[in-house]
Amino acid sequence: MSRKERDARRGRLEALRAAGVDPYPARVGPRESIASVRGRFSERDAESLEKENEPVAVVGRVVALRSFGKLVFATLLENGERLQISARKAETTPECFGFVKKLDVGDFVRVVGPLWRTKSDELTVDVREVEMLAKGLRPLPEKWHGLSDVEARFRQRYLDLLVNEEARRAALLRSRIVTAMRAFLDERGFLEVETPVLQPIYGGAAARPFTTHHNAYDQTLYLRISDELYLKRLVVGGIDRVYEIGRVFRNEGVSRKHNPEFTMMECYQAYADYSDMMDLTQAMVQSIAERAIGGSRIEFGGQEIDLAGEWPRIPLRDAIARETGIDILEHDALPTLRAACEAKGLPPGDAPTWGRLVDDLFSEHVEPKLIQPTFITDYPVELSPLAKRSTSDPRLVERFEPFLGGMEIGNAFSELNDPDDQRERLEASRRDLDAGDEEAHPLDEDYLVALEVGLPPTGGLGIGVDRLAMVLADAPTLREVVAFPHMRPRASSGEDAEEEED
Repeated sequence: MSRKERDARRGRLEALRAAGVDPYPARVGPRESIASVRGRFSERDAESLEKENEPVAVVGRVVALRSFGKLVFATLLENGERLQISARKAETTPECFGFVKKLDVGDFVRVVGPLWRTKSDELTVDVREVEMLAKGLRPLPEKWHGLSDVEARFRQRYLDLLVNEEARRAALLRSRIVTAMRAFLDERGFLEVETPVLQPIYGGAAARPFTTHHNAYDQTLYLRISDELYLKRLVVGGIDRVYEIGRVFRNEGVSRKHNPEFTMMECYQAYADYSDMMDLTQAMVQSIAERAIGGSRIEFGGQEIDLAGEWPRIPLRDAIARETGIDILEHDALPTLRAACEAKGLPPGDAPTWGRLVDDLFSEHVEPKLIQPTFITDYPVELSPLAKRSTSDPRLVERFEPFLGGMEIGNAFSELNDPDDQRERLEASRRDLDAGDEEAHPLDEDYLVALEVGLPPTGGLGIGVDRLAMVLADAPTLREVVAFPHMRPRASSGEDAEEEED
């Protein structure tokens, strides 16, 4: 905004105050929603509107202004709905006409007047009364284009929502997705709970945590990376079906499918295993799609995806072998797996452990190709310290991840409820942590005590709400479906450079 425009808007603000008008009143008079007015009068023609001469009162933000001397048109926006208003010099008082002429785009107003139709058949309120509800001191953007404006969209999401219909559509769809997810679980007897965000020991996933400090107790705490260990404590406590939808925090990089804080749904069902949770996941996503978008066929990134039917279930070992020619279980140590990668011309990178290298192979060579809904199953023990061992191969665990649109949208397994096995694996994971794997799982003694009290056979599932919304909304990045994504710090502080213009 130029200094000239800023000064002009502030001048009009002071003129209102000087005239005894409160530009930010505390109360709003009687009104009808724009959606309701459109619904009631959509079928009325110009003749019937003129004959009835029924006044209506509406409120909204001025998003467009057009002045033609003795005639002024404006467009009001309220909760996504638009309605045109007009001020005709011959039809209203000089005070009212003058007030409308001095409005700025961005102002909030309440207007009262009868409805009429223009020559183009546009339903319009002919203003007889007008009241300022909030004076806008900055203009609204007219267009978004180019990289710099994309950056501004995410830093100033409020502007994005005002002018970008796709941003508003994504926000509404995300809300419907969460509502549908909650309804699905509630209908199946799951109890929604809340677990601690600040945790003395982080756990439940392979990720680096954010660290903070509690002054009163002089205690180091971590923002949770998962709800898992607390939710399973509740199952130990006799709540057989439990879930939480909430924010989790992982101190990792930012990409089109990663944000340091994101929304996760985690649910746990007693007397179930990972096969049951696959059935639950498939039914849940299909139900959410039906409720939120009205069907099972979607388009994501230019590719059609069909969520209906049975989803394929492919062991991780087979998926990696198919794409790389490497059998990870035949190369079950870091040096031999590195050698196998080099023999196939696949750079092994600097993965500190065998399990991390397996994960890297899958992420690079398999995951991007999983466009249609697919379950990848039966992960190595080293990658899954909280999952129950496979009855067919003790090197593997009963774990799966659902994939959609070339990315993982969740994680699930038959929960490990043998406290001795769990202790051994957490101690091994702690050794990996000491060896330099910053995403390895720490040892949680209190959780082990809870397992000794007794956890029934349990199936657990986590779904990334943001990624699911990204696919269903056909959004190219996670930022499109997160209201306020994390952004890189600005290069310089202070107000926008534009404000320095004369």
